[in-house]
Amino acid sequence: MLNVAVKAARAAGALINRAALDVEAVRVSLKQTNDFVTEVDKSAEAAIIEILLTAYPDHGILAEESGSEHGAKDSEFVWIIDPLDGTTNFIHGFPFYCVSIALSVRGKIEQAVVYDPNRNDIYSASKGRGSYVNDRRIRVGKRTRLQECLISTGFPYRPGDKLKPYLNMLGEVMSQCAGVRRPGAAALDLAHVAAGYTDGFFETGLQPWDVAAGSLLITEAGGLIGNFTGESDFMDHSECVAGNPRIYGQLVGTLGKYSKFAGAGDKASVRQALSGAEDETAASGNEEAAPVAKPTLKSRRVKADSAAAPVGSAAQVPDAPF
Repeated sequence: MLNVAVKAARAAGALINRAALDVEAVRVSLKQTNDFVTEVDKSAEAAIIEILLTAYPDHGILAEESGSEHGAKDSEFVWIIDPLDGTTNFIHGFPFYCVSIALSVRGKIEQAVVYDPNRNDIYSASKGRGSYVNDRRIRVGKRTRLQECLISTGFPYRPGDKLKPYLNMLGEVMSQCAGVRRPGAAALDLAHVAAGYTDGFFETGLQPWDVAAGSLLITEAGGLIGNFTGESDFMDHSECVAGNPRIYGQLVGTLGKYSKFAGAGDKASVRQALSGAEDETAASGNEEAAPVAKPTLKSRRVKADSAAAPVGSAAQVPDAPF
C-alpha cells in the first residue's frame, strides 16, 4: 500500500513540476477569499485517485478538491489526499509545496506519504515501522528547551479566521522560542518536524487532508501530535500542535488556553487579555490623535536663545536619542 501511495505521489509531483515551468500559464480560480485552486490541483488529484482505485477499487477516498465523491462510500480503508498543499505558494513560484497522501484504516492512519517535488524528497511512514525521508530513517529533534527551538506555524488567511487570538498565541510562542517560521504548507511543515529540521509546529483552521499524513510521520519519528489541549484524537478539531515529547508539552502549556476545548476559566482569561489589548490599542490611538500644542511666545524665545548659544554650552546639547 505504501508503494502504491509513493507511485501516486510521484505521478502528481510530475504534473506539478511540469506546470511549475510556466506557472503564469496555470489557470487559477478562487474557492473563497485567499483560498485558491488551480487546474494543477485538480489534475494531480485525478492522477492520484486513478492510481489508488486501480490498485484498490474497494477503498474509499477523501480528497481536498472532490471530497468523497470517488471510491467506496462505506469502506474501512479511506485514502486522505491533498494533491497540492501550498497552492498559494505554487501560484507565486515560491518553492514550498507538496503532495500529501494517507491511508486511514478504521479511523487510524496506517500509511503516509508526503512528497516534496522541489527537492524530490519522499517522506514516508508505515504504522509501527518508523518514518523515512527517501531511504534514510528520521527522528524528531532532540532539543528539550523551547527557548532553543525553531517553531513553524501557519497564519490565518480566510474570512472569519480568528486573527486576534492567533496574534496573541504567536506573540507568546515568539517570546519563548528561538524563532518562528511560516513556510505555508502544513503537511510539509509536519514532515520537517518529523525530520528534526524544525522542533515544533502549531496552526488552526486545518482540515484532515492537511494533517493526516504528517501526523503518522510525527508519531513514527518519536514525536507527539494533537490539539492545543494535548488530545491525540485531533484530526477533525481544526487545530494542531506537534513536536518531540518535551517541546510538545511546553507548546501545549502555552497554547492550551486558546483551544476551543479549553476550560471556562482559560477561555475567560483569553477574552480578558484580548479586551485589554483592544483597550490599549484604543488608548494608543487617542494619544496619537491628540492635538499638538502650538508653541508659545516663551517657547519661541527659548528656541531663539538656544540657537544663539555658543558651541559647547548646555543649550546646544541635544536630547538623548533613547
